[in-house]
Amino acid sequence: MTNKEKVVVRFAPSPTGNLHIGGVRTAIFNWLFARANDGKFILRIEDTDRSRYDENSETSILSSLSWLGIDWDEGPIYQSKRKDIYKEIANKLIDSGWAYYDDTTPEELDELRKQQIREKKPPRYDNRGRYKEISHSDYEENNNEETPIVIRFKVPDSGAKPFKDEIRGKVEFNLKEIDDFVILKSDGMPTYHLAHVIDDKLMDVTHVIRGEEWISSTPRHVLIHDALKWDLPKYVHVPLILGKDKAKLSKRHGAESALEYKARGYLPEAILNFLALLGWSPGDNTEIMTLDEILSKFTINRILGHPAVFDPEKLEWMNGSYIRNLDDEYLSEQILNEVNKDLSDGGLISKKVDSNTLKSKIYEITPLIKERLKTLDESSHLVEYFFYENFEIDKEKLVPKKTEKSEIIIGLKKSIELIEKTKLFEPDNLEIEFRALAEELGLKAGQLFFPIRIALTGRRESPPLFDTMKAIGTESSIKRLNNAINILE
Repeated sequence: MTNKEKVVVRFAPSPTGNLHIGGVRTAIFNWLFARANDGKFILRIEDTDRSRYDENSETSILSSLSWLGIDWDEGPIYQSKRKDIYKEIANKLIDSGWAYYDDTTPEELDELRKQQIREKKPPRYDNRGRYKEISHSDYEENNNEETPIVIRFKVPDSGAKPFKDEIRGKVEFNLKEIDDFVILKSDGMPTYHLAHVIDDKLMDVTHVIRGEEWISSTPRHVLIHDALKWDLPKYVHVPLILGKDKAKLSKRHGAESALEYKARGYLPEAILNFLALLGWSPGDNTEIMTLDEILSKFTINRILGHPAVFDPEKLEWMNGSYIRNLDDEYLSEQILNEVNKDLSDGGLISKKVDSNTLKSKIYEITPLIKERLKTLDESSHLVEYFFYENFEIDKEKLVPKKTEKSEIIIGLKKSIELIEKTKLFEPDNLEIEFRALAEELGLKAGQLFFPIRIALTGRRESPPLFDTMKAIGTESSIKRLNNAINILE
């Protein structure tokens, strides 16, 4: 047996909105890496921006992770409860000359930005706070809403700050392009730059797996590590997710929050499988993979270095594949949950369908619609004609090309007669008898079957015709065929 490297990772969402696809994928990559290496997965809540904190968002994040089967070994750990830790270390940075207090007002900063824009310079802080002498006691006495004082990190005036990214190799930034940045806000809360560095160190995080958008900030994080004489974790910046038009992923590309996908009838296994392959390769062309298969192949060196493209059609196809692999009884229960919703939520409950009839019928027709289901929220649409008959029928659809209306009327009437006298109302027998009827009438099978399908379902496409007829039943089938005849006559 080979010894696996020590792995401690974390996922640290901000509770300021729903957990969207990019964040979900980051969580999945961290979790897969931990589980594949018998490591630890920490859940940390970055709730230091109290003005934007949303309790519902936090609940949504936790629910999303639980729905996807992403469990955590430690946490949730709330950064807002660790203020004293951040302040203590920020003070150490001040004492060692790596940071300083700054009382530059928001108005002064705004004027600075405006001036730089007028001079066609990139807006940035000019490090003026370095030259102020503000002590710890001055900070404690004078810091308030009217005279806010922050702590800034003192960035070296020259040189470069390289670091290794596990995907891209050596990455280097010129320090002249980085101004002195805030590490502790005036309310005592840390910025991301300081908080995550401290937390990652104290929690023994070995790998920081996060989105590519953080690469440009990483030199700041390396500087803090250096100032504190702490070893760096391994950085893994995963590629961006783009829409099919290669623009930044958004809702217009079909991207939703995790719980929205749940509401739309996607299976968590399908979402996890799809997102695992979004920026990671198993080493072959395999697409449908069990969790165990993904875990057996998941390594950092197979994370791609180029943007991944989010394809909603592919996700839908993959979800349909997972649905078809479900046990019929389990799927029946899922479909039953969908159709039991109110009509406004995509269900059938307002159709006044008898509950006992609904359950038994769903169990009967689940195998018929299983192949057509791509998402569970399609269930009501695919089953509704099994339960009610007052759907609209397009008169034109009842008469196939190269067929006379009179032929169809006769065919439908003969079909009623056949149903009335058929003793074995089973799909195989019905098909044999209806094919014989078509031949008797001088019609091709499709010329007879197509209008029957329209009459029974109102649709061009449905599950196999005679399975559908059996599920609808003799009485309702006759009634619907008579209705079609009346439309044509």
